[in-house]
Amino acid sequence: MEVPILKQGPYLIASVQSTLSDDDFIRLRQALVEQVGKFRSRGVIVDVTPLDVMDSFATRTLRDIAFMIRLRGAQTVIVGLQPEVAFAMVQLGLSLQGVATALDLEEGLVYLDDKFKKAEEQPQDGMGPSVR
Repeated sequence: MEVPILKQGPYLIASVQSTLSDDDFIRLRQALVEQVGKFRSRGVIVDVTPLDVMDSFATRTLRDIAFMIRLRGAQTVIVGLQPEVAFAMVQLGLSLQGVATALDLEEGLVYLDDKFKKAEEQPQDGMGPSVR
Protein backbone atom coordinates (compact mmCIF):
# COMPACT_ATOMS: atom_id res chain seq x y z
CA MET A 1 0.00 0.00 0.00
CA GLU A 2 1.41 3.35 -0.98
CA VAL A 3 1.73 5.88 1.84
CA PRO A 4 0.48 9.35 0.91
CA ILE A 5 3.11 12.07 1.31
CA LEU A 6 1.81 15.63 1.63
CA LYS A 7 3.84 18.82 1.37
CA GLN A 8 2.98 21.26 4.16
CA GLY A 9 5.12 24.37 3.85
CA PRO A 10 8.76 23.36 4.40
CA TYR A 11 7.74 19.91 5.67
CA LEU A 12 6.68 16.58 4.22
CA ILE A 13 4.07 14.54 6.07
CA ALA A 14 3.83 10.80 5.40
CA SER A 15 0.64 9.43 6.90
CA VAL A 16 0.55 5.66 7.17
CA GLN A 17 -3.03 4.50 6.53
CA SER A 18 -2.80 0.81 7.46
CA THR A 19 -0.37 -2.00 8.18
CA LEU A 20 2.63 -1.92 5.82
CA SER A 21 4.58 -4.80 4.35
CA ASP A 22 8.38 -4.75 4.28
CA ASP A 23 8.21 -3.72 0.60
CA ASP A 24 5.87 -0.85 1.53
CA PHE A 25 8.39 0.40 4.10
CA ILE A 26 11.17 0.25 1.50
CA ARG A 27 9.06 2.23 -1.00
CA LEU A 28 8.24 4.80 1.71
CA ARG A 29 11.94 5.19 2.51
CA GLN A 30 12.81 5.69 -1.17
CA ALA A 31 9.97 8.17 -1.76
CA LEU A 32 10.77 10.29 1.30
CA VAL A 33 14.49 10.48 0.60
CA GLU A 34 13.80 11.53 -3.00
CA GLN A 35 11.08 14.05 -2.13
CA VAL A 36 13.19 15.79 0.52
CA GLY A 37 15.56 16.81 -2.26
CA LYS A 38 12.85 17.49 -4.83
CA PHE A 39 10.93 19.86 -2.55
CA ARG A 40 13.95 21.07 -0.54
CA SER A 41 12.09 20.10 2.62
CA ARG A 42 13.47 21.02 6.03
CA GLY A 43 11.57 18.39 7.95
CA VAL A 44 9.64 15.15 7.59
CA ILE A 45 6.91 13.78 9.82
CA VAL A 46 6.03 10.10 9.60
CA ASP A 47 2.67 9.41 11.25
CA VAL A 48 2.39 5.77 12.29
CA THR A 49 -0.82 6.12 14.34
CA PRO A 50 -2.70 3.22 12.66
CA LEU A 51 0.10 0.71 13.24
CA ASP A 52 -0.65 -1.71 16.05
CA VAL A 53 2.57 -3.70 15.49
CA MET A 54 6.15 -2.60 14.81
CA ASP A 55 8.57 -5.42 14.10
CA SER A 56 12.34 -5.14 13.93
CA PHE A 57 12.31 -4.46 10.18
CA ALA A 58 9.79 -1.63 10.49
CA THR A 59 11.71 -0.10 13.41
CA ARG A 60 15.05 -0.34 11.61
CA THR A 61 13.55 1.12 8.41
CA LEU A 62 12.05 4.09 10.27
CA ARG A 63 15.43 4.71 11.90
CA ASP A 64 17.14 4.43 8.50
CA ILE A 65 14.64 6.90 7.03
CA ALA A 66 15.48 9.42 9.74
CA PHE A 67 19.24 9.01 9.29
CA MET A 68 19.07 9.19 5.47
CA ILE A 69 16.89 12.29 5.62
CA ARG A 70 19.31 13.88 8.10
CA LEU A 71 22.10 13.27 5.60
CA ARG A 72 19.95 15.10 3.04
CA GLY A 73 19.79 18.12 5.36
CA ALA A 74 16.36 17.69 6.93
CA GLN A 75 15.00 16.43 10.26
CA THR A 76 12.53 13.60 10.87
CA VAL A 77 9.93 13.12 13.59
CA ILE A 78 8.03 9.87 14.06
CA VAL A 79 4.58 10.55 15.53
CA GLY A 80 1.63 8.52 16.72
CA LEU A 81 3.27 5.50 18.32
CA GLN A 82 0.49 3.73 20.18
CA PRO A 83 1.14 2.92 23.87
CA GLU A 84 0.90 -0.83 23.22
CA VAL A 85 3.39 -0.56 20.37
CA ALA A 86 5.84 1.45 22.48
CA PHE A 87 5.53 -1.11 25.29
CA ALA A 88 6.12 -4.04 22.93
CA MET A 89 9.11 -2.30 21.33
CA VAL A 90 10.75 -1.82 24.72
CA GLN A 91 10.03 -5.41 25.73
CA LEU A 92 11.58 -6.66 22.46
CA GLY A 93 14.60 -4.38 22.73
CA LEU A 94 13.63 -2.38 19.62
CA SER A 95 14.73 1.24 19.60
CA LEU A 96 14.32 4.43 17.65
CA GLN A 97 17.41 5.84 19.38
CA GLY A 98 18.60 9.01 17.70
CA VAL A 99 15.20 9.64 16.10
CA ALA A 100 12.85 12.34 17.34
CA THR A 101 9.39 11.19 18.34
CA ALA A 102 6.25 13.09 19.29
CA LEU A 103 2.80 12.21 20.56
CA ASP A 104 0.89 13.24 17.43
CA LEU A 105 1.04 15.28 14.23
CA GLU A 106 0.40 18.57 16.03
CA GLU A 107 3.25 17.93 18.48
CA GLY A 108 5.51 16.89 15.59
CA LEU A 109 4.88 20.16 13.78
CA VAL A 110 5.58 22.13 16.97
CA TYR A 111 8.83 20.18 17.45
CA LEU A 112 10.05 20.96 13.93
CA ASP A 113 8.97 24.62 14.14
CA ASP A 114 10.83 25.04 17.45
CA LYS A 115 13.92 23.26 16.13
CA PHE A 116 14.17 25.52 13.09
CA LYS A 117 13.31 28.66 15.02
CA LYS A 118 16.21 27.95 17.40
CA ALA A 119 18.55 27.19 14.50
CA GLU A 120 17.69 30.51 12.86
CA GLU A 121 18.33 32.39 16.10
CA GLN A 122 21.89 31.04 16.45
CA PRO A 123 24.54 33.43 15.15
CA GLN A 124 26.16 32.45 11.89
CA ASP A 125 29.95 32.40 11.74
CA GLY A 126 30.18 32.71 7.98
CA MET A 127 31.39 29.12 7.68
CA GLY A 128 28.61 27.78 5.47
CA PRO A 129 24.98 26.88 5.92
CA SER A 130 23.43 26.53 9.33
CA VAL A 131 23.09 23.04 10.75
CA ARG A 132 19.56 21.79 10.57
